[in-house]
Amino acid sequence: MPTPLTAPLSNQWQALLARLETIAAAHPDAVLASSMGVEDTLLIHALAQLPRPLGVFMLDTGRLHAQTVALVDVIRDRYGIDVRVMHPDPAAVQAHVTAHGEFAFYDSVALRKECCGIRKVEPLRRALAGHSAWITGQRREQSVTRTELPESQWDDAFGLRKFNPLAAWSADEVWAVVRALDVPYNPLHDRGYPSIGCEPCTRAVRPGEDPRAGRWWWEQRDSRECGLHASNLTDRPGVRPRAVDPLHPVSVESIFSS
Repeated sequence: MPTPLTAPLSNQWQALLARLETIAAAHPDAVLASSMGVEDTLLIHALAQLPRPLGVFMLDTGRLHAQTVALVDVIRDRYGIDVRVMHPDPAAVQAHVTAHGEFAFYDSVALRKECCGIRKVEPLRRALAGHSAWITGQRREQSVTRTELPESQWDDAFGLRKFNPLAAWSADEVWAVVRALDVPYNPLHDRGYPSIGCEPCTRAVRPGEDPRAGRWWWEQRDSRECGLHASNLTDRPGVRPRAVDPLHPVSVESIFSS
């Protein structure tokens, strides 16, 4: 049985709705990138409450869990939202597999990122083309690469604004709202998958591990990004993207200056 929201969580939920409405007003062409994880289905639920609809898309790499793909129909049936499903270029996928093997991503970080580039980054670039902003479900507590994640930033990699409205939310807060509002979520979360990506690159986490420990678990913790969120990683020590005012232009140089 759903548990009613506490007053603080109700206020937090209302603040999220207000934030998304502000984003939609400033960027009516903004799109939500959904991995069909719990943060993203929470954001979809929030977007469905707004008077101004925004688009939602998902990157189907060809290696997602069946439970993840099934949520596209769940979202359509529940909210009337048609999730745009982006696929990688089949020729690029085949060329990579022919050259390096079907599971080359286990061999090196470079080959894993090449696979991510083909299956995720290039389709993302196509999904974002022509848009002025995108929205993600990233949170600061998810991993060491996200601890200083701003709620809004300029995305230099893709050339548009990027909003992370759940950046300051905790996992407990996300789940409390999801359960209270009966938001649909990926059943893999109930099987120990707090973060869900491609099937061969994701495992359940063990007690005490961080939420993204199951993603590319054979790599070092500070390399576990796929290129979708390149601004989370930097080769310039001490530099982090700073929060920006989404309604006022600002140069890329000023955002990334130390």
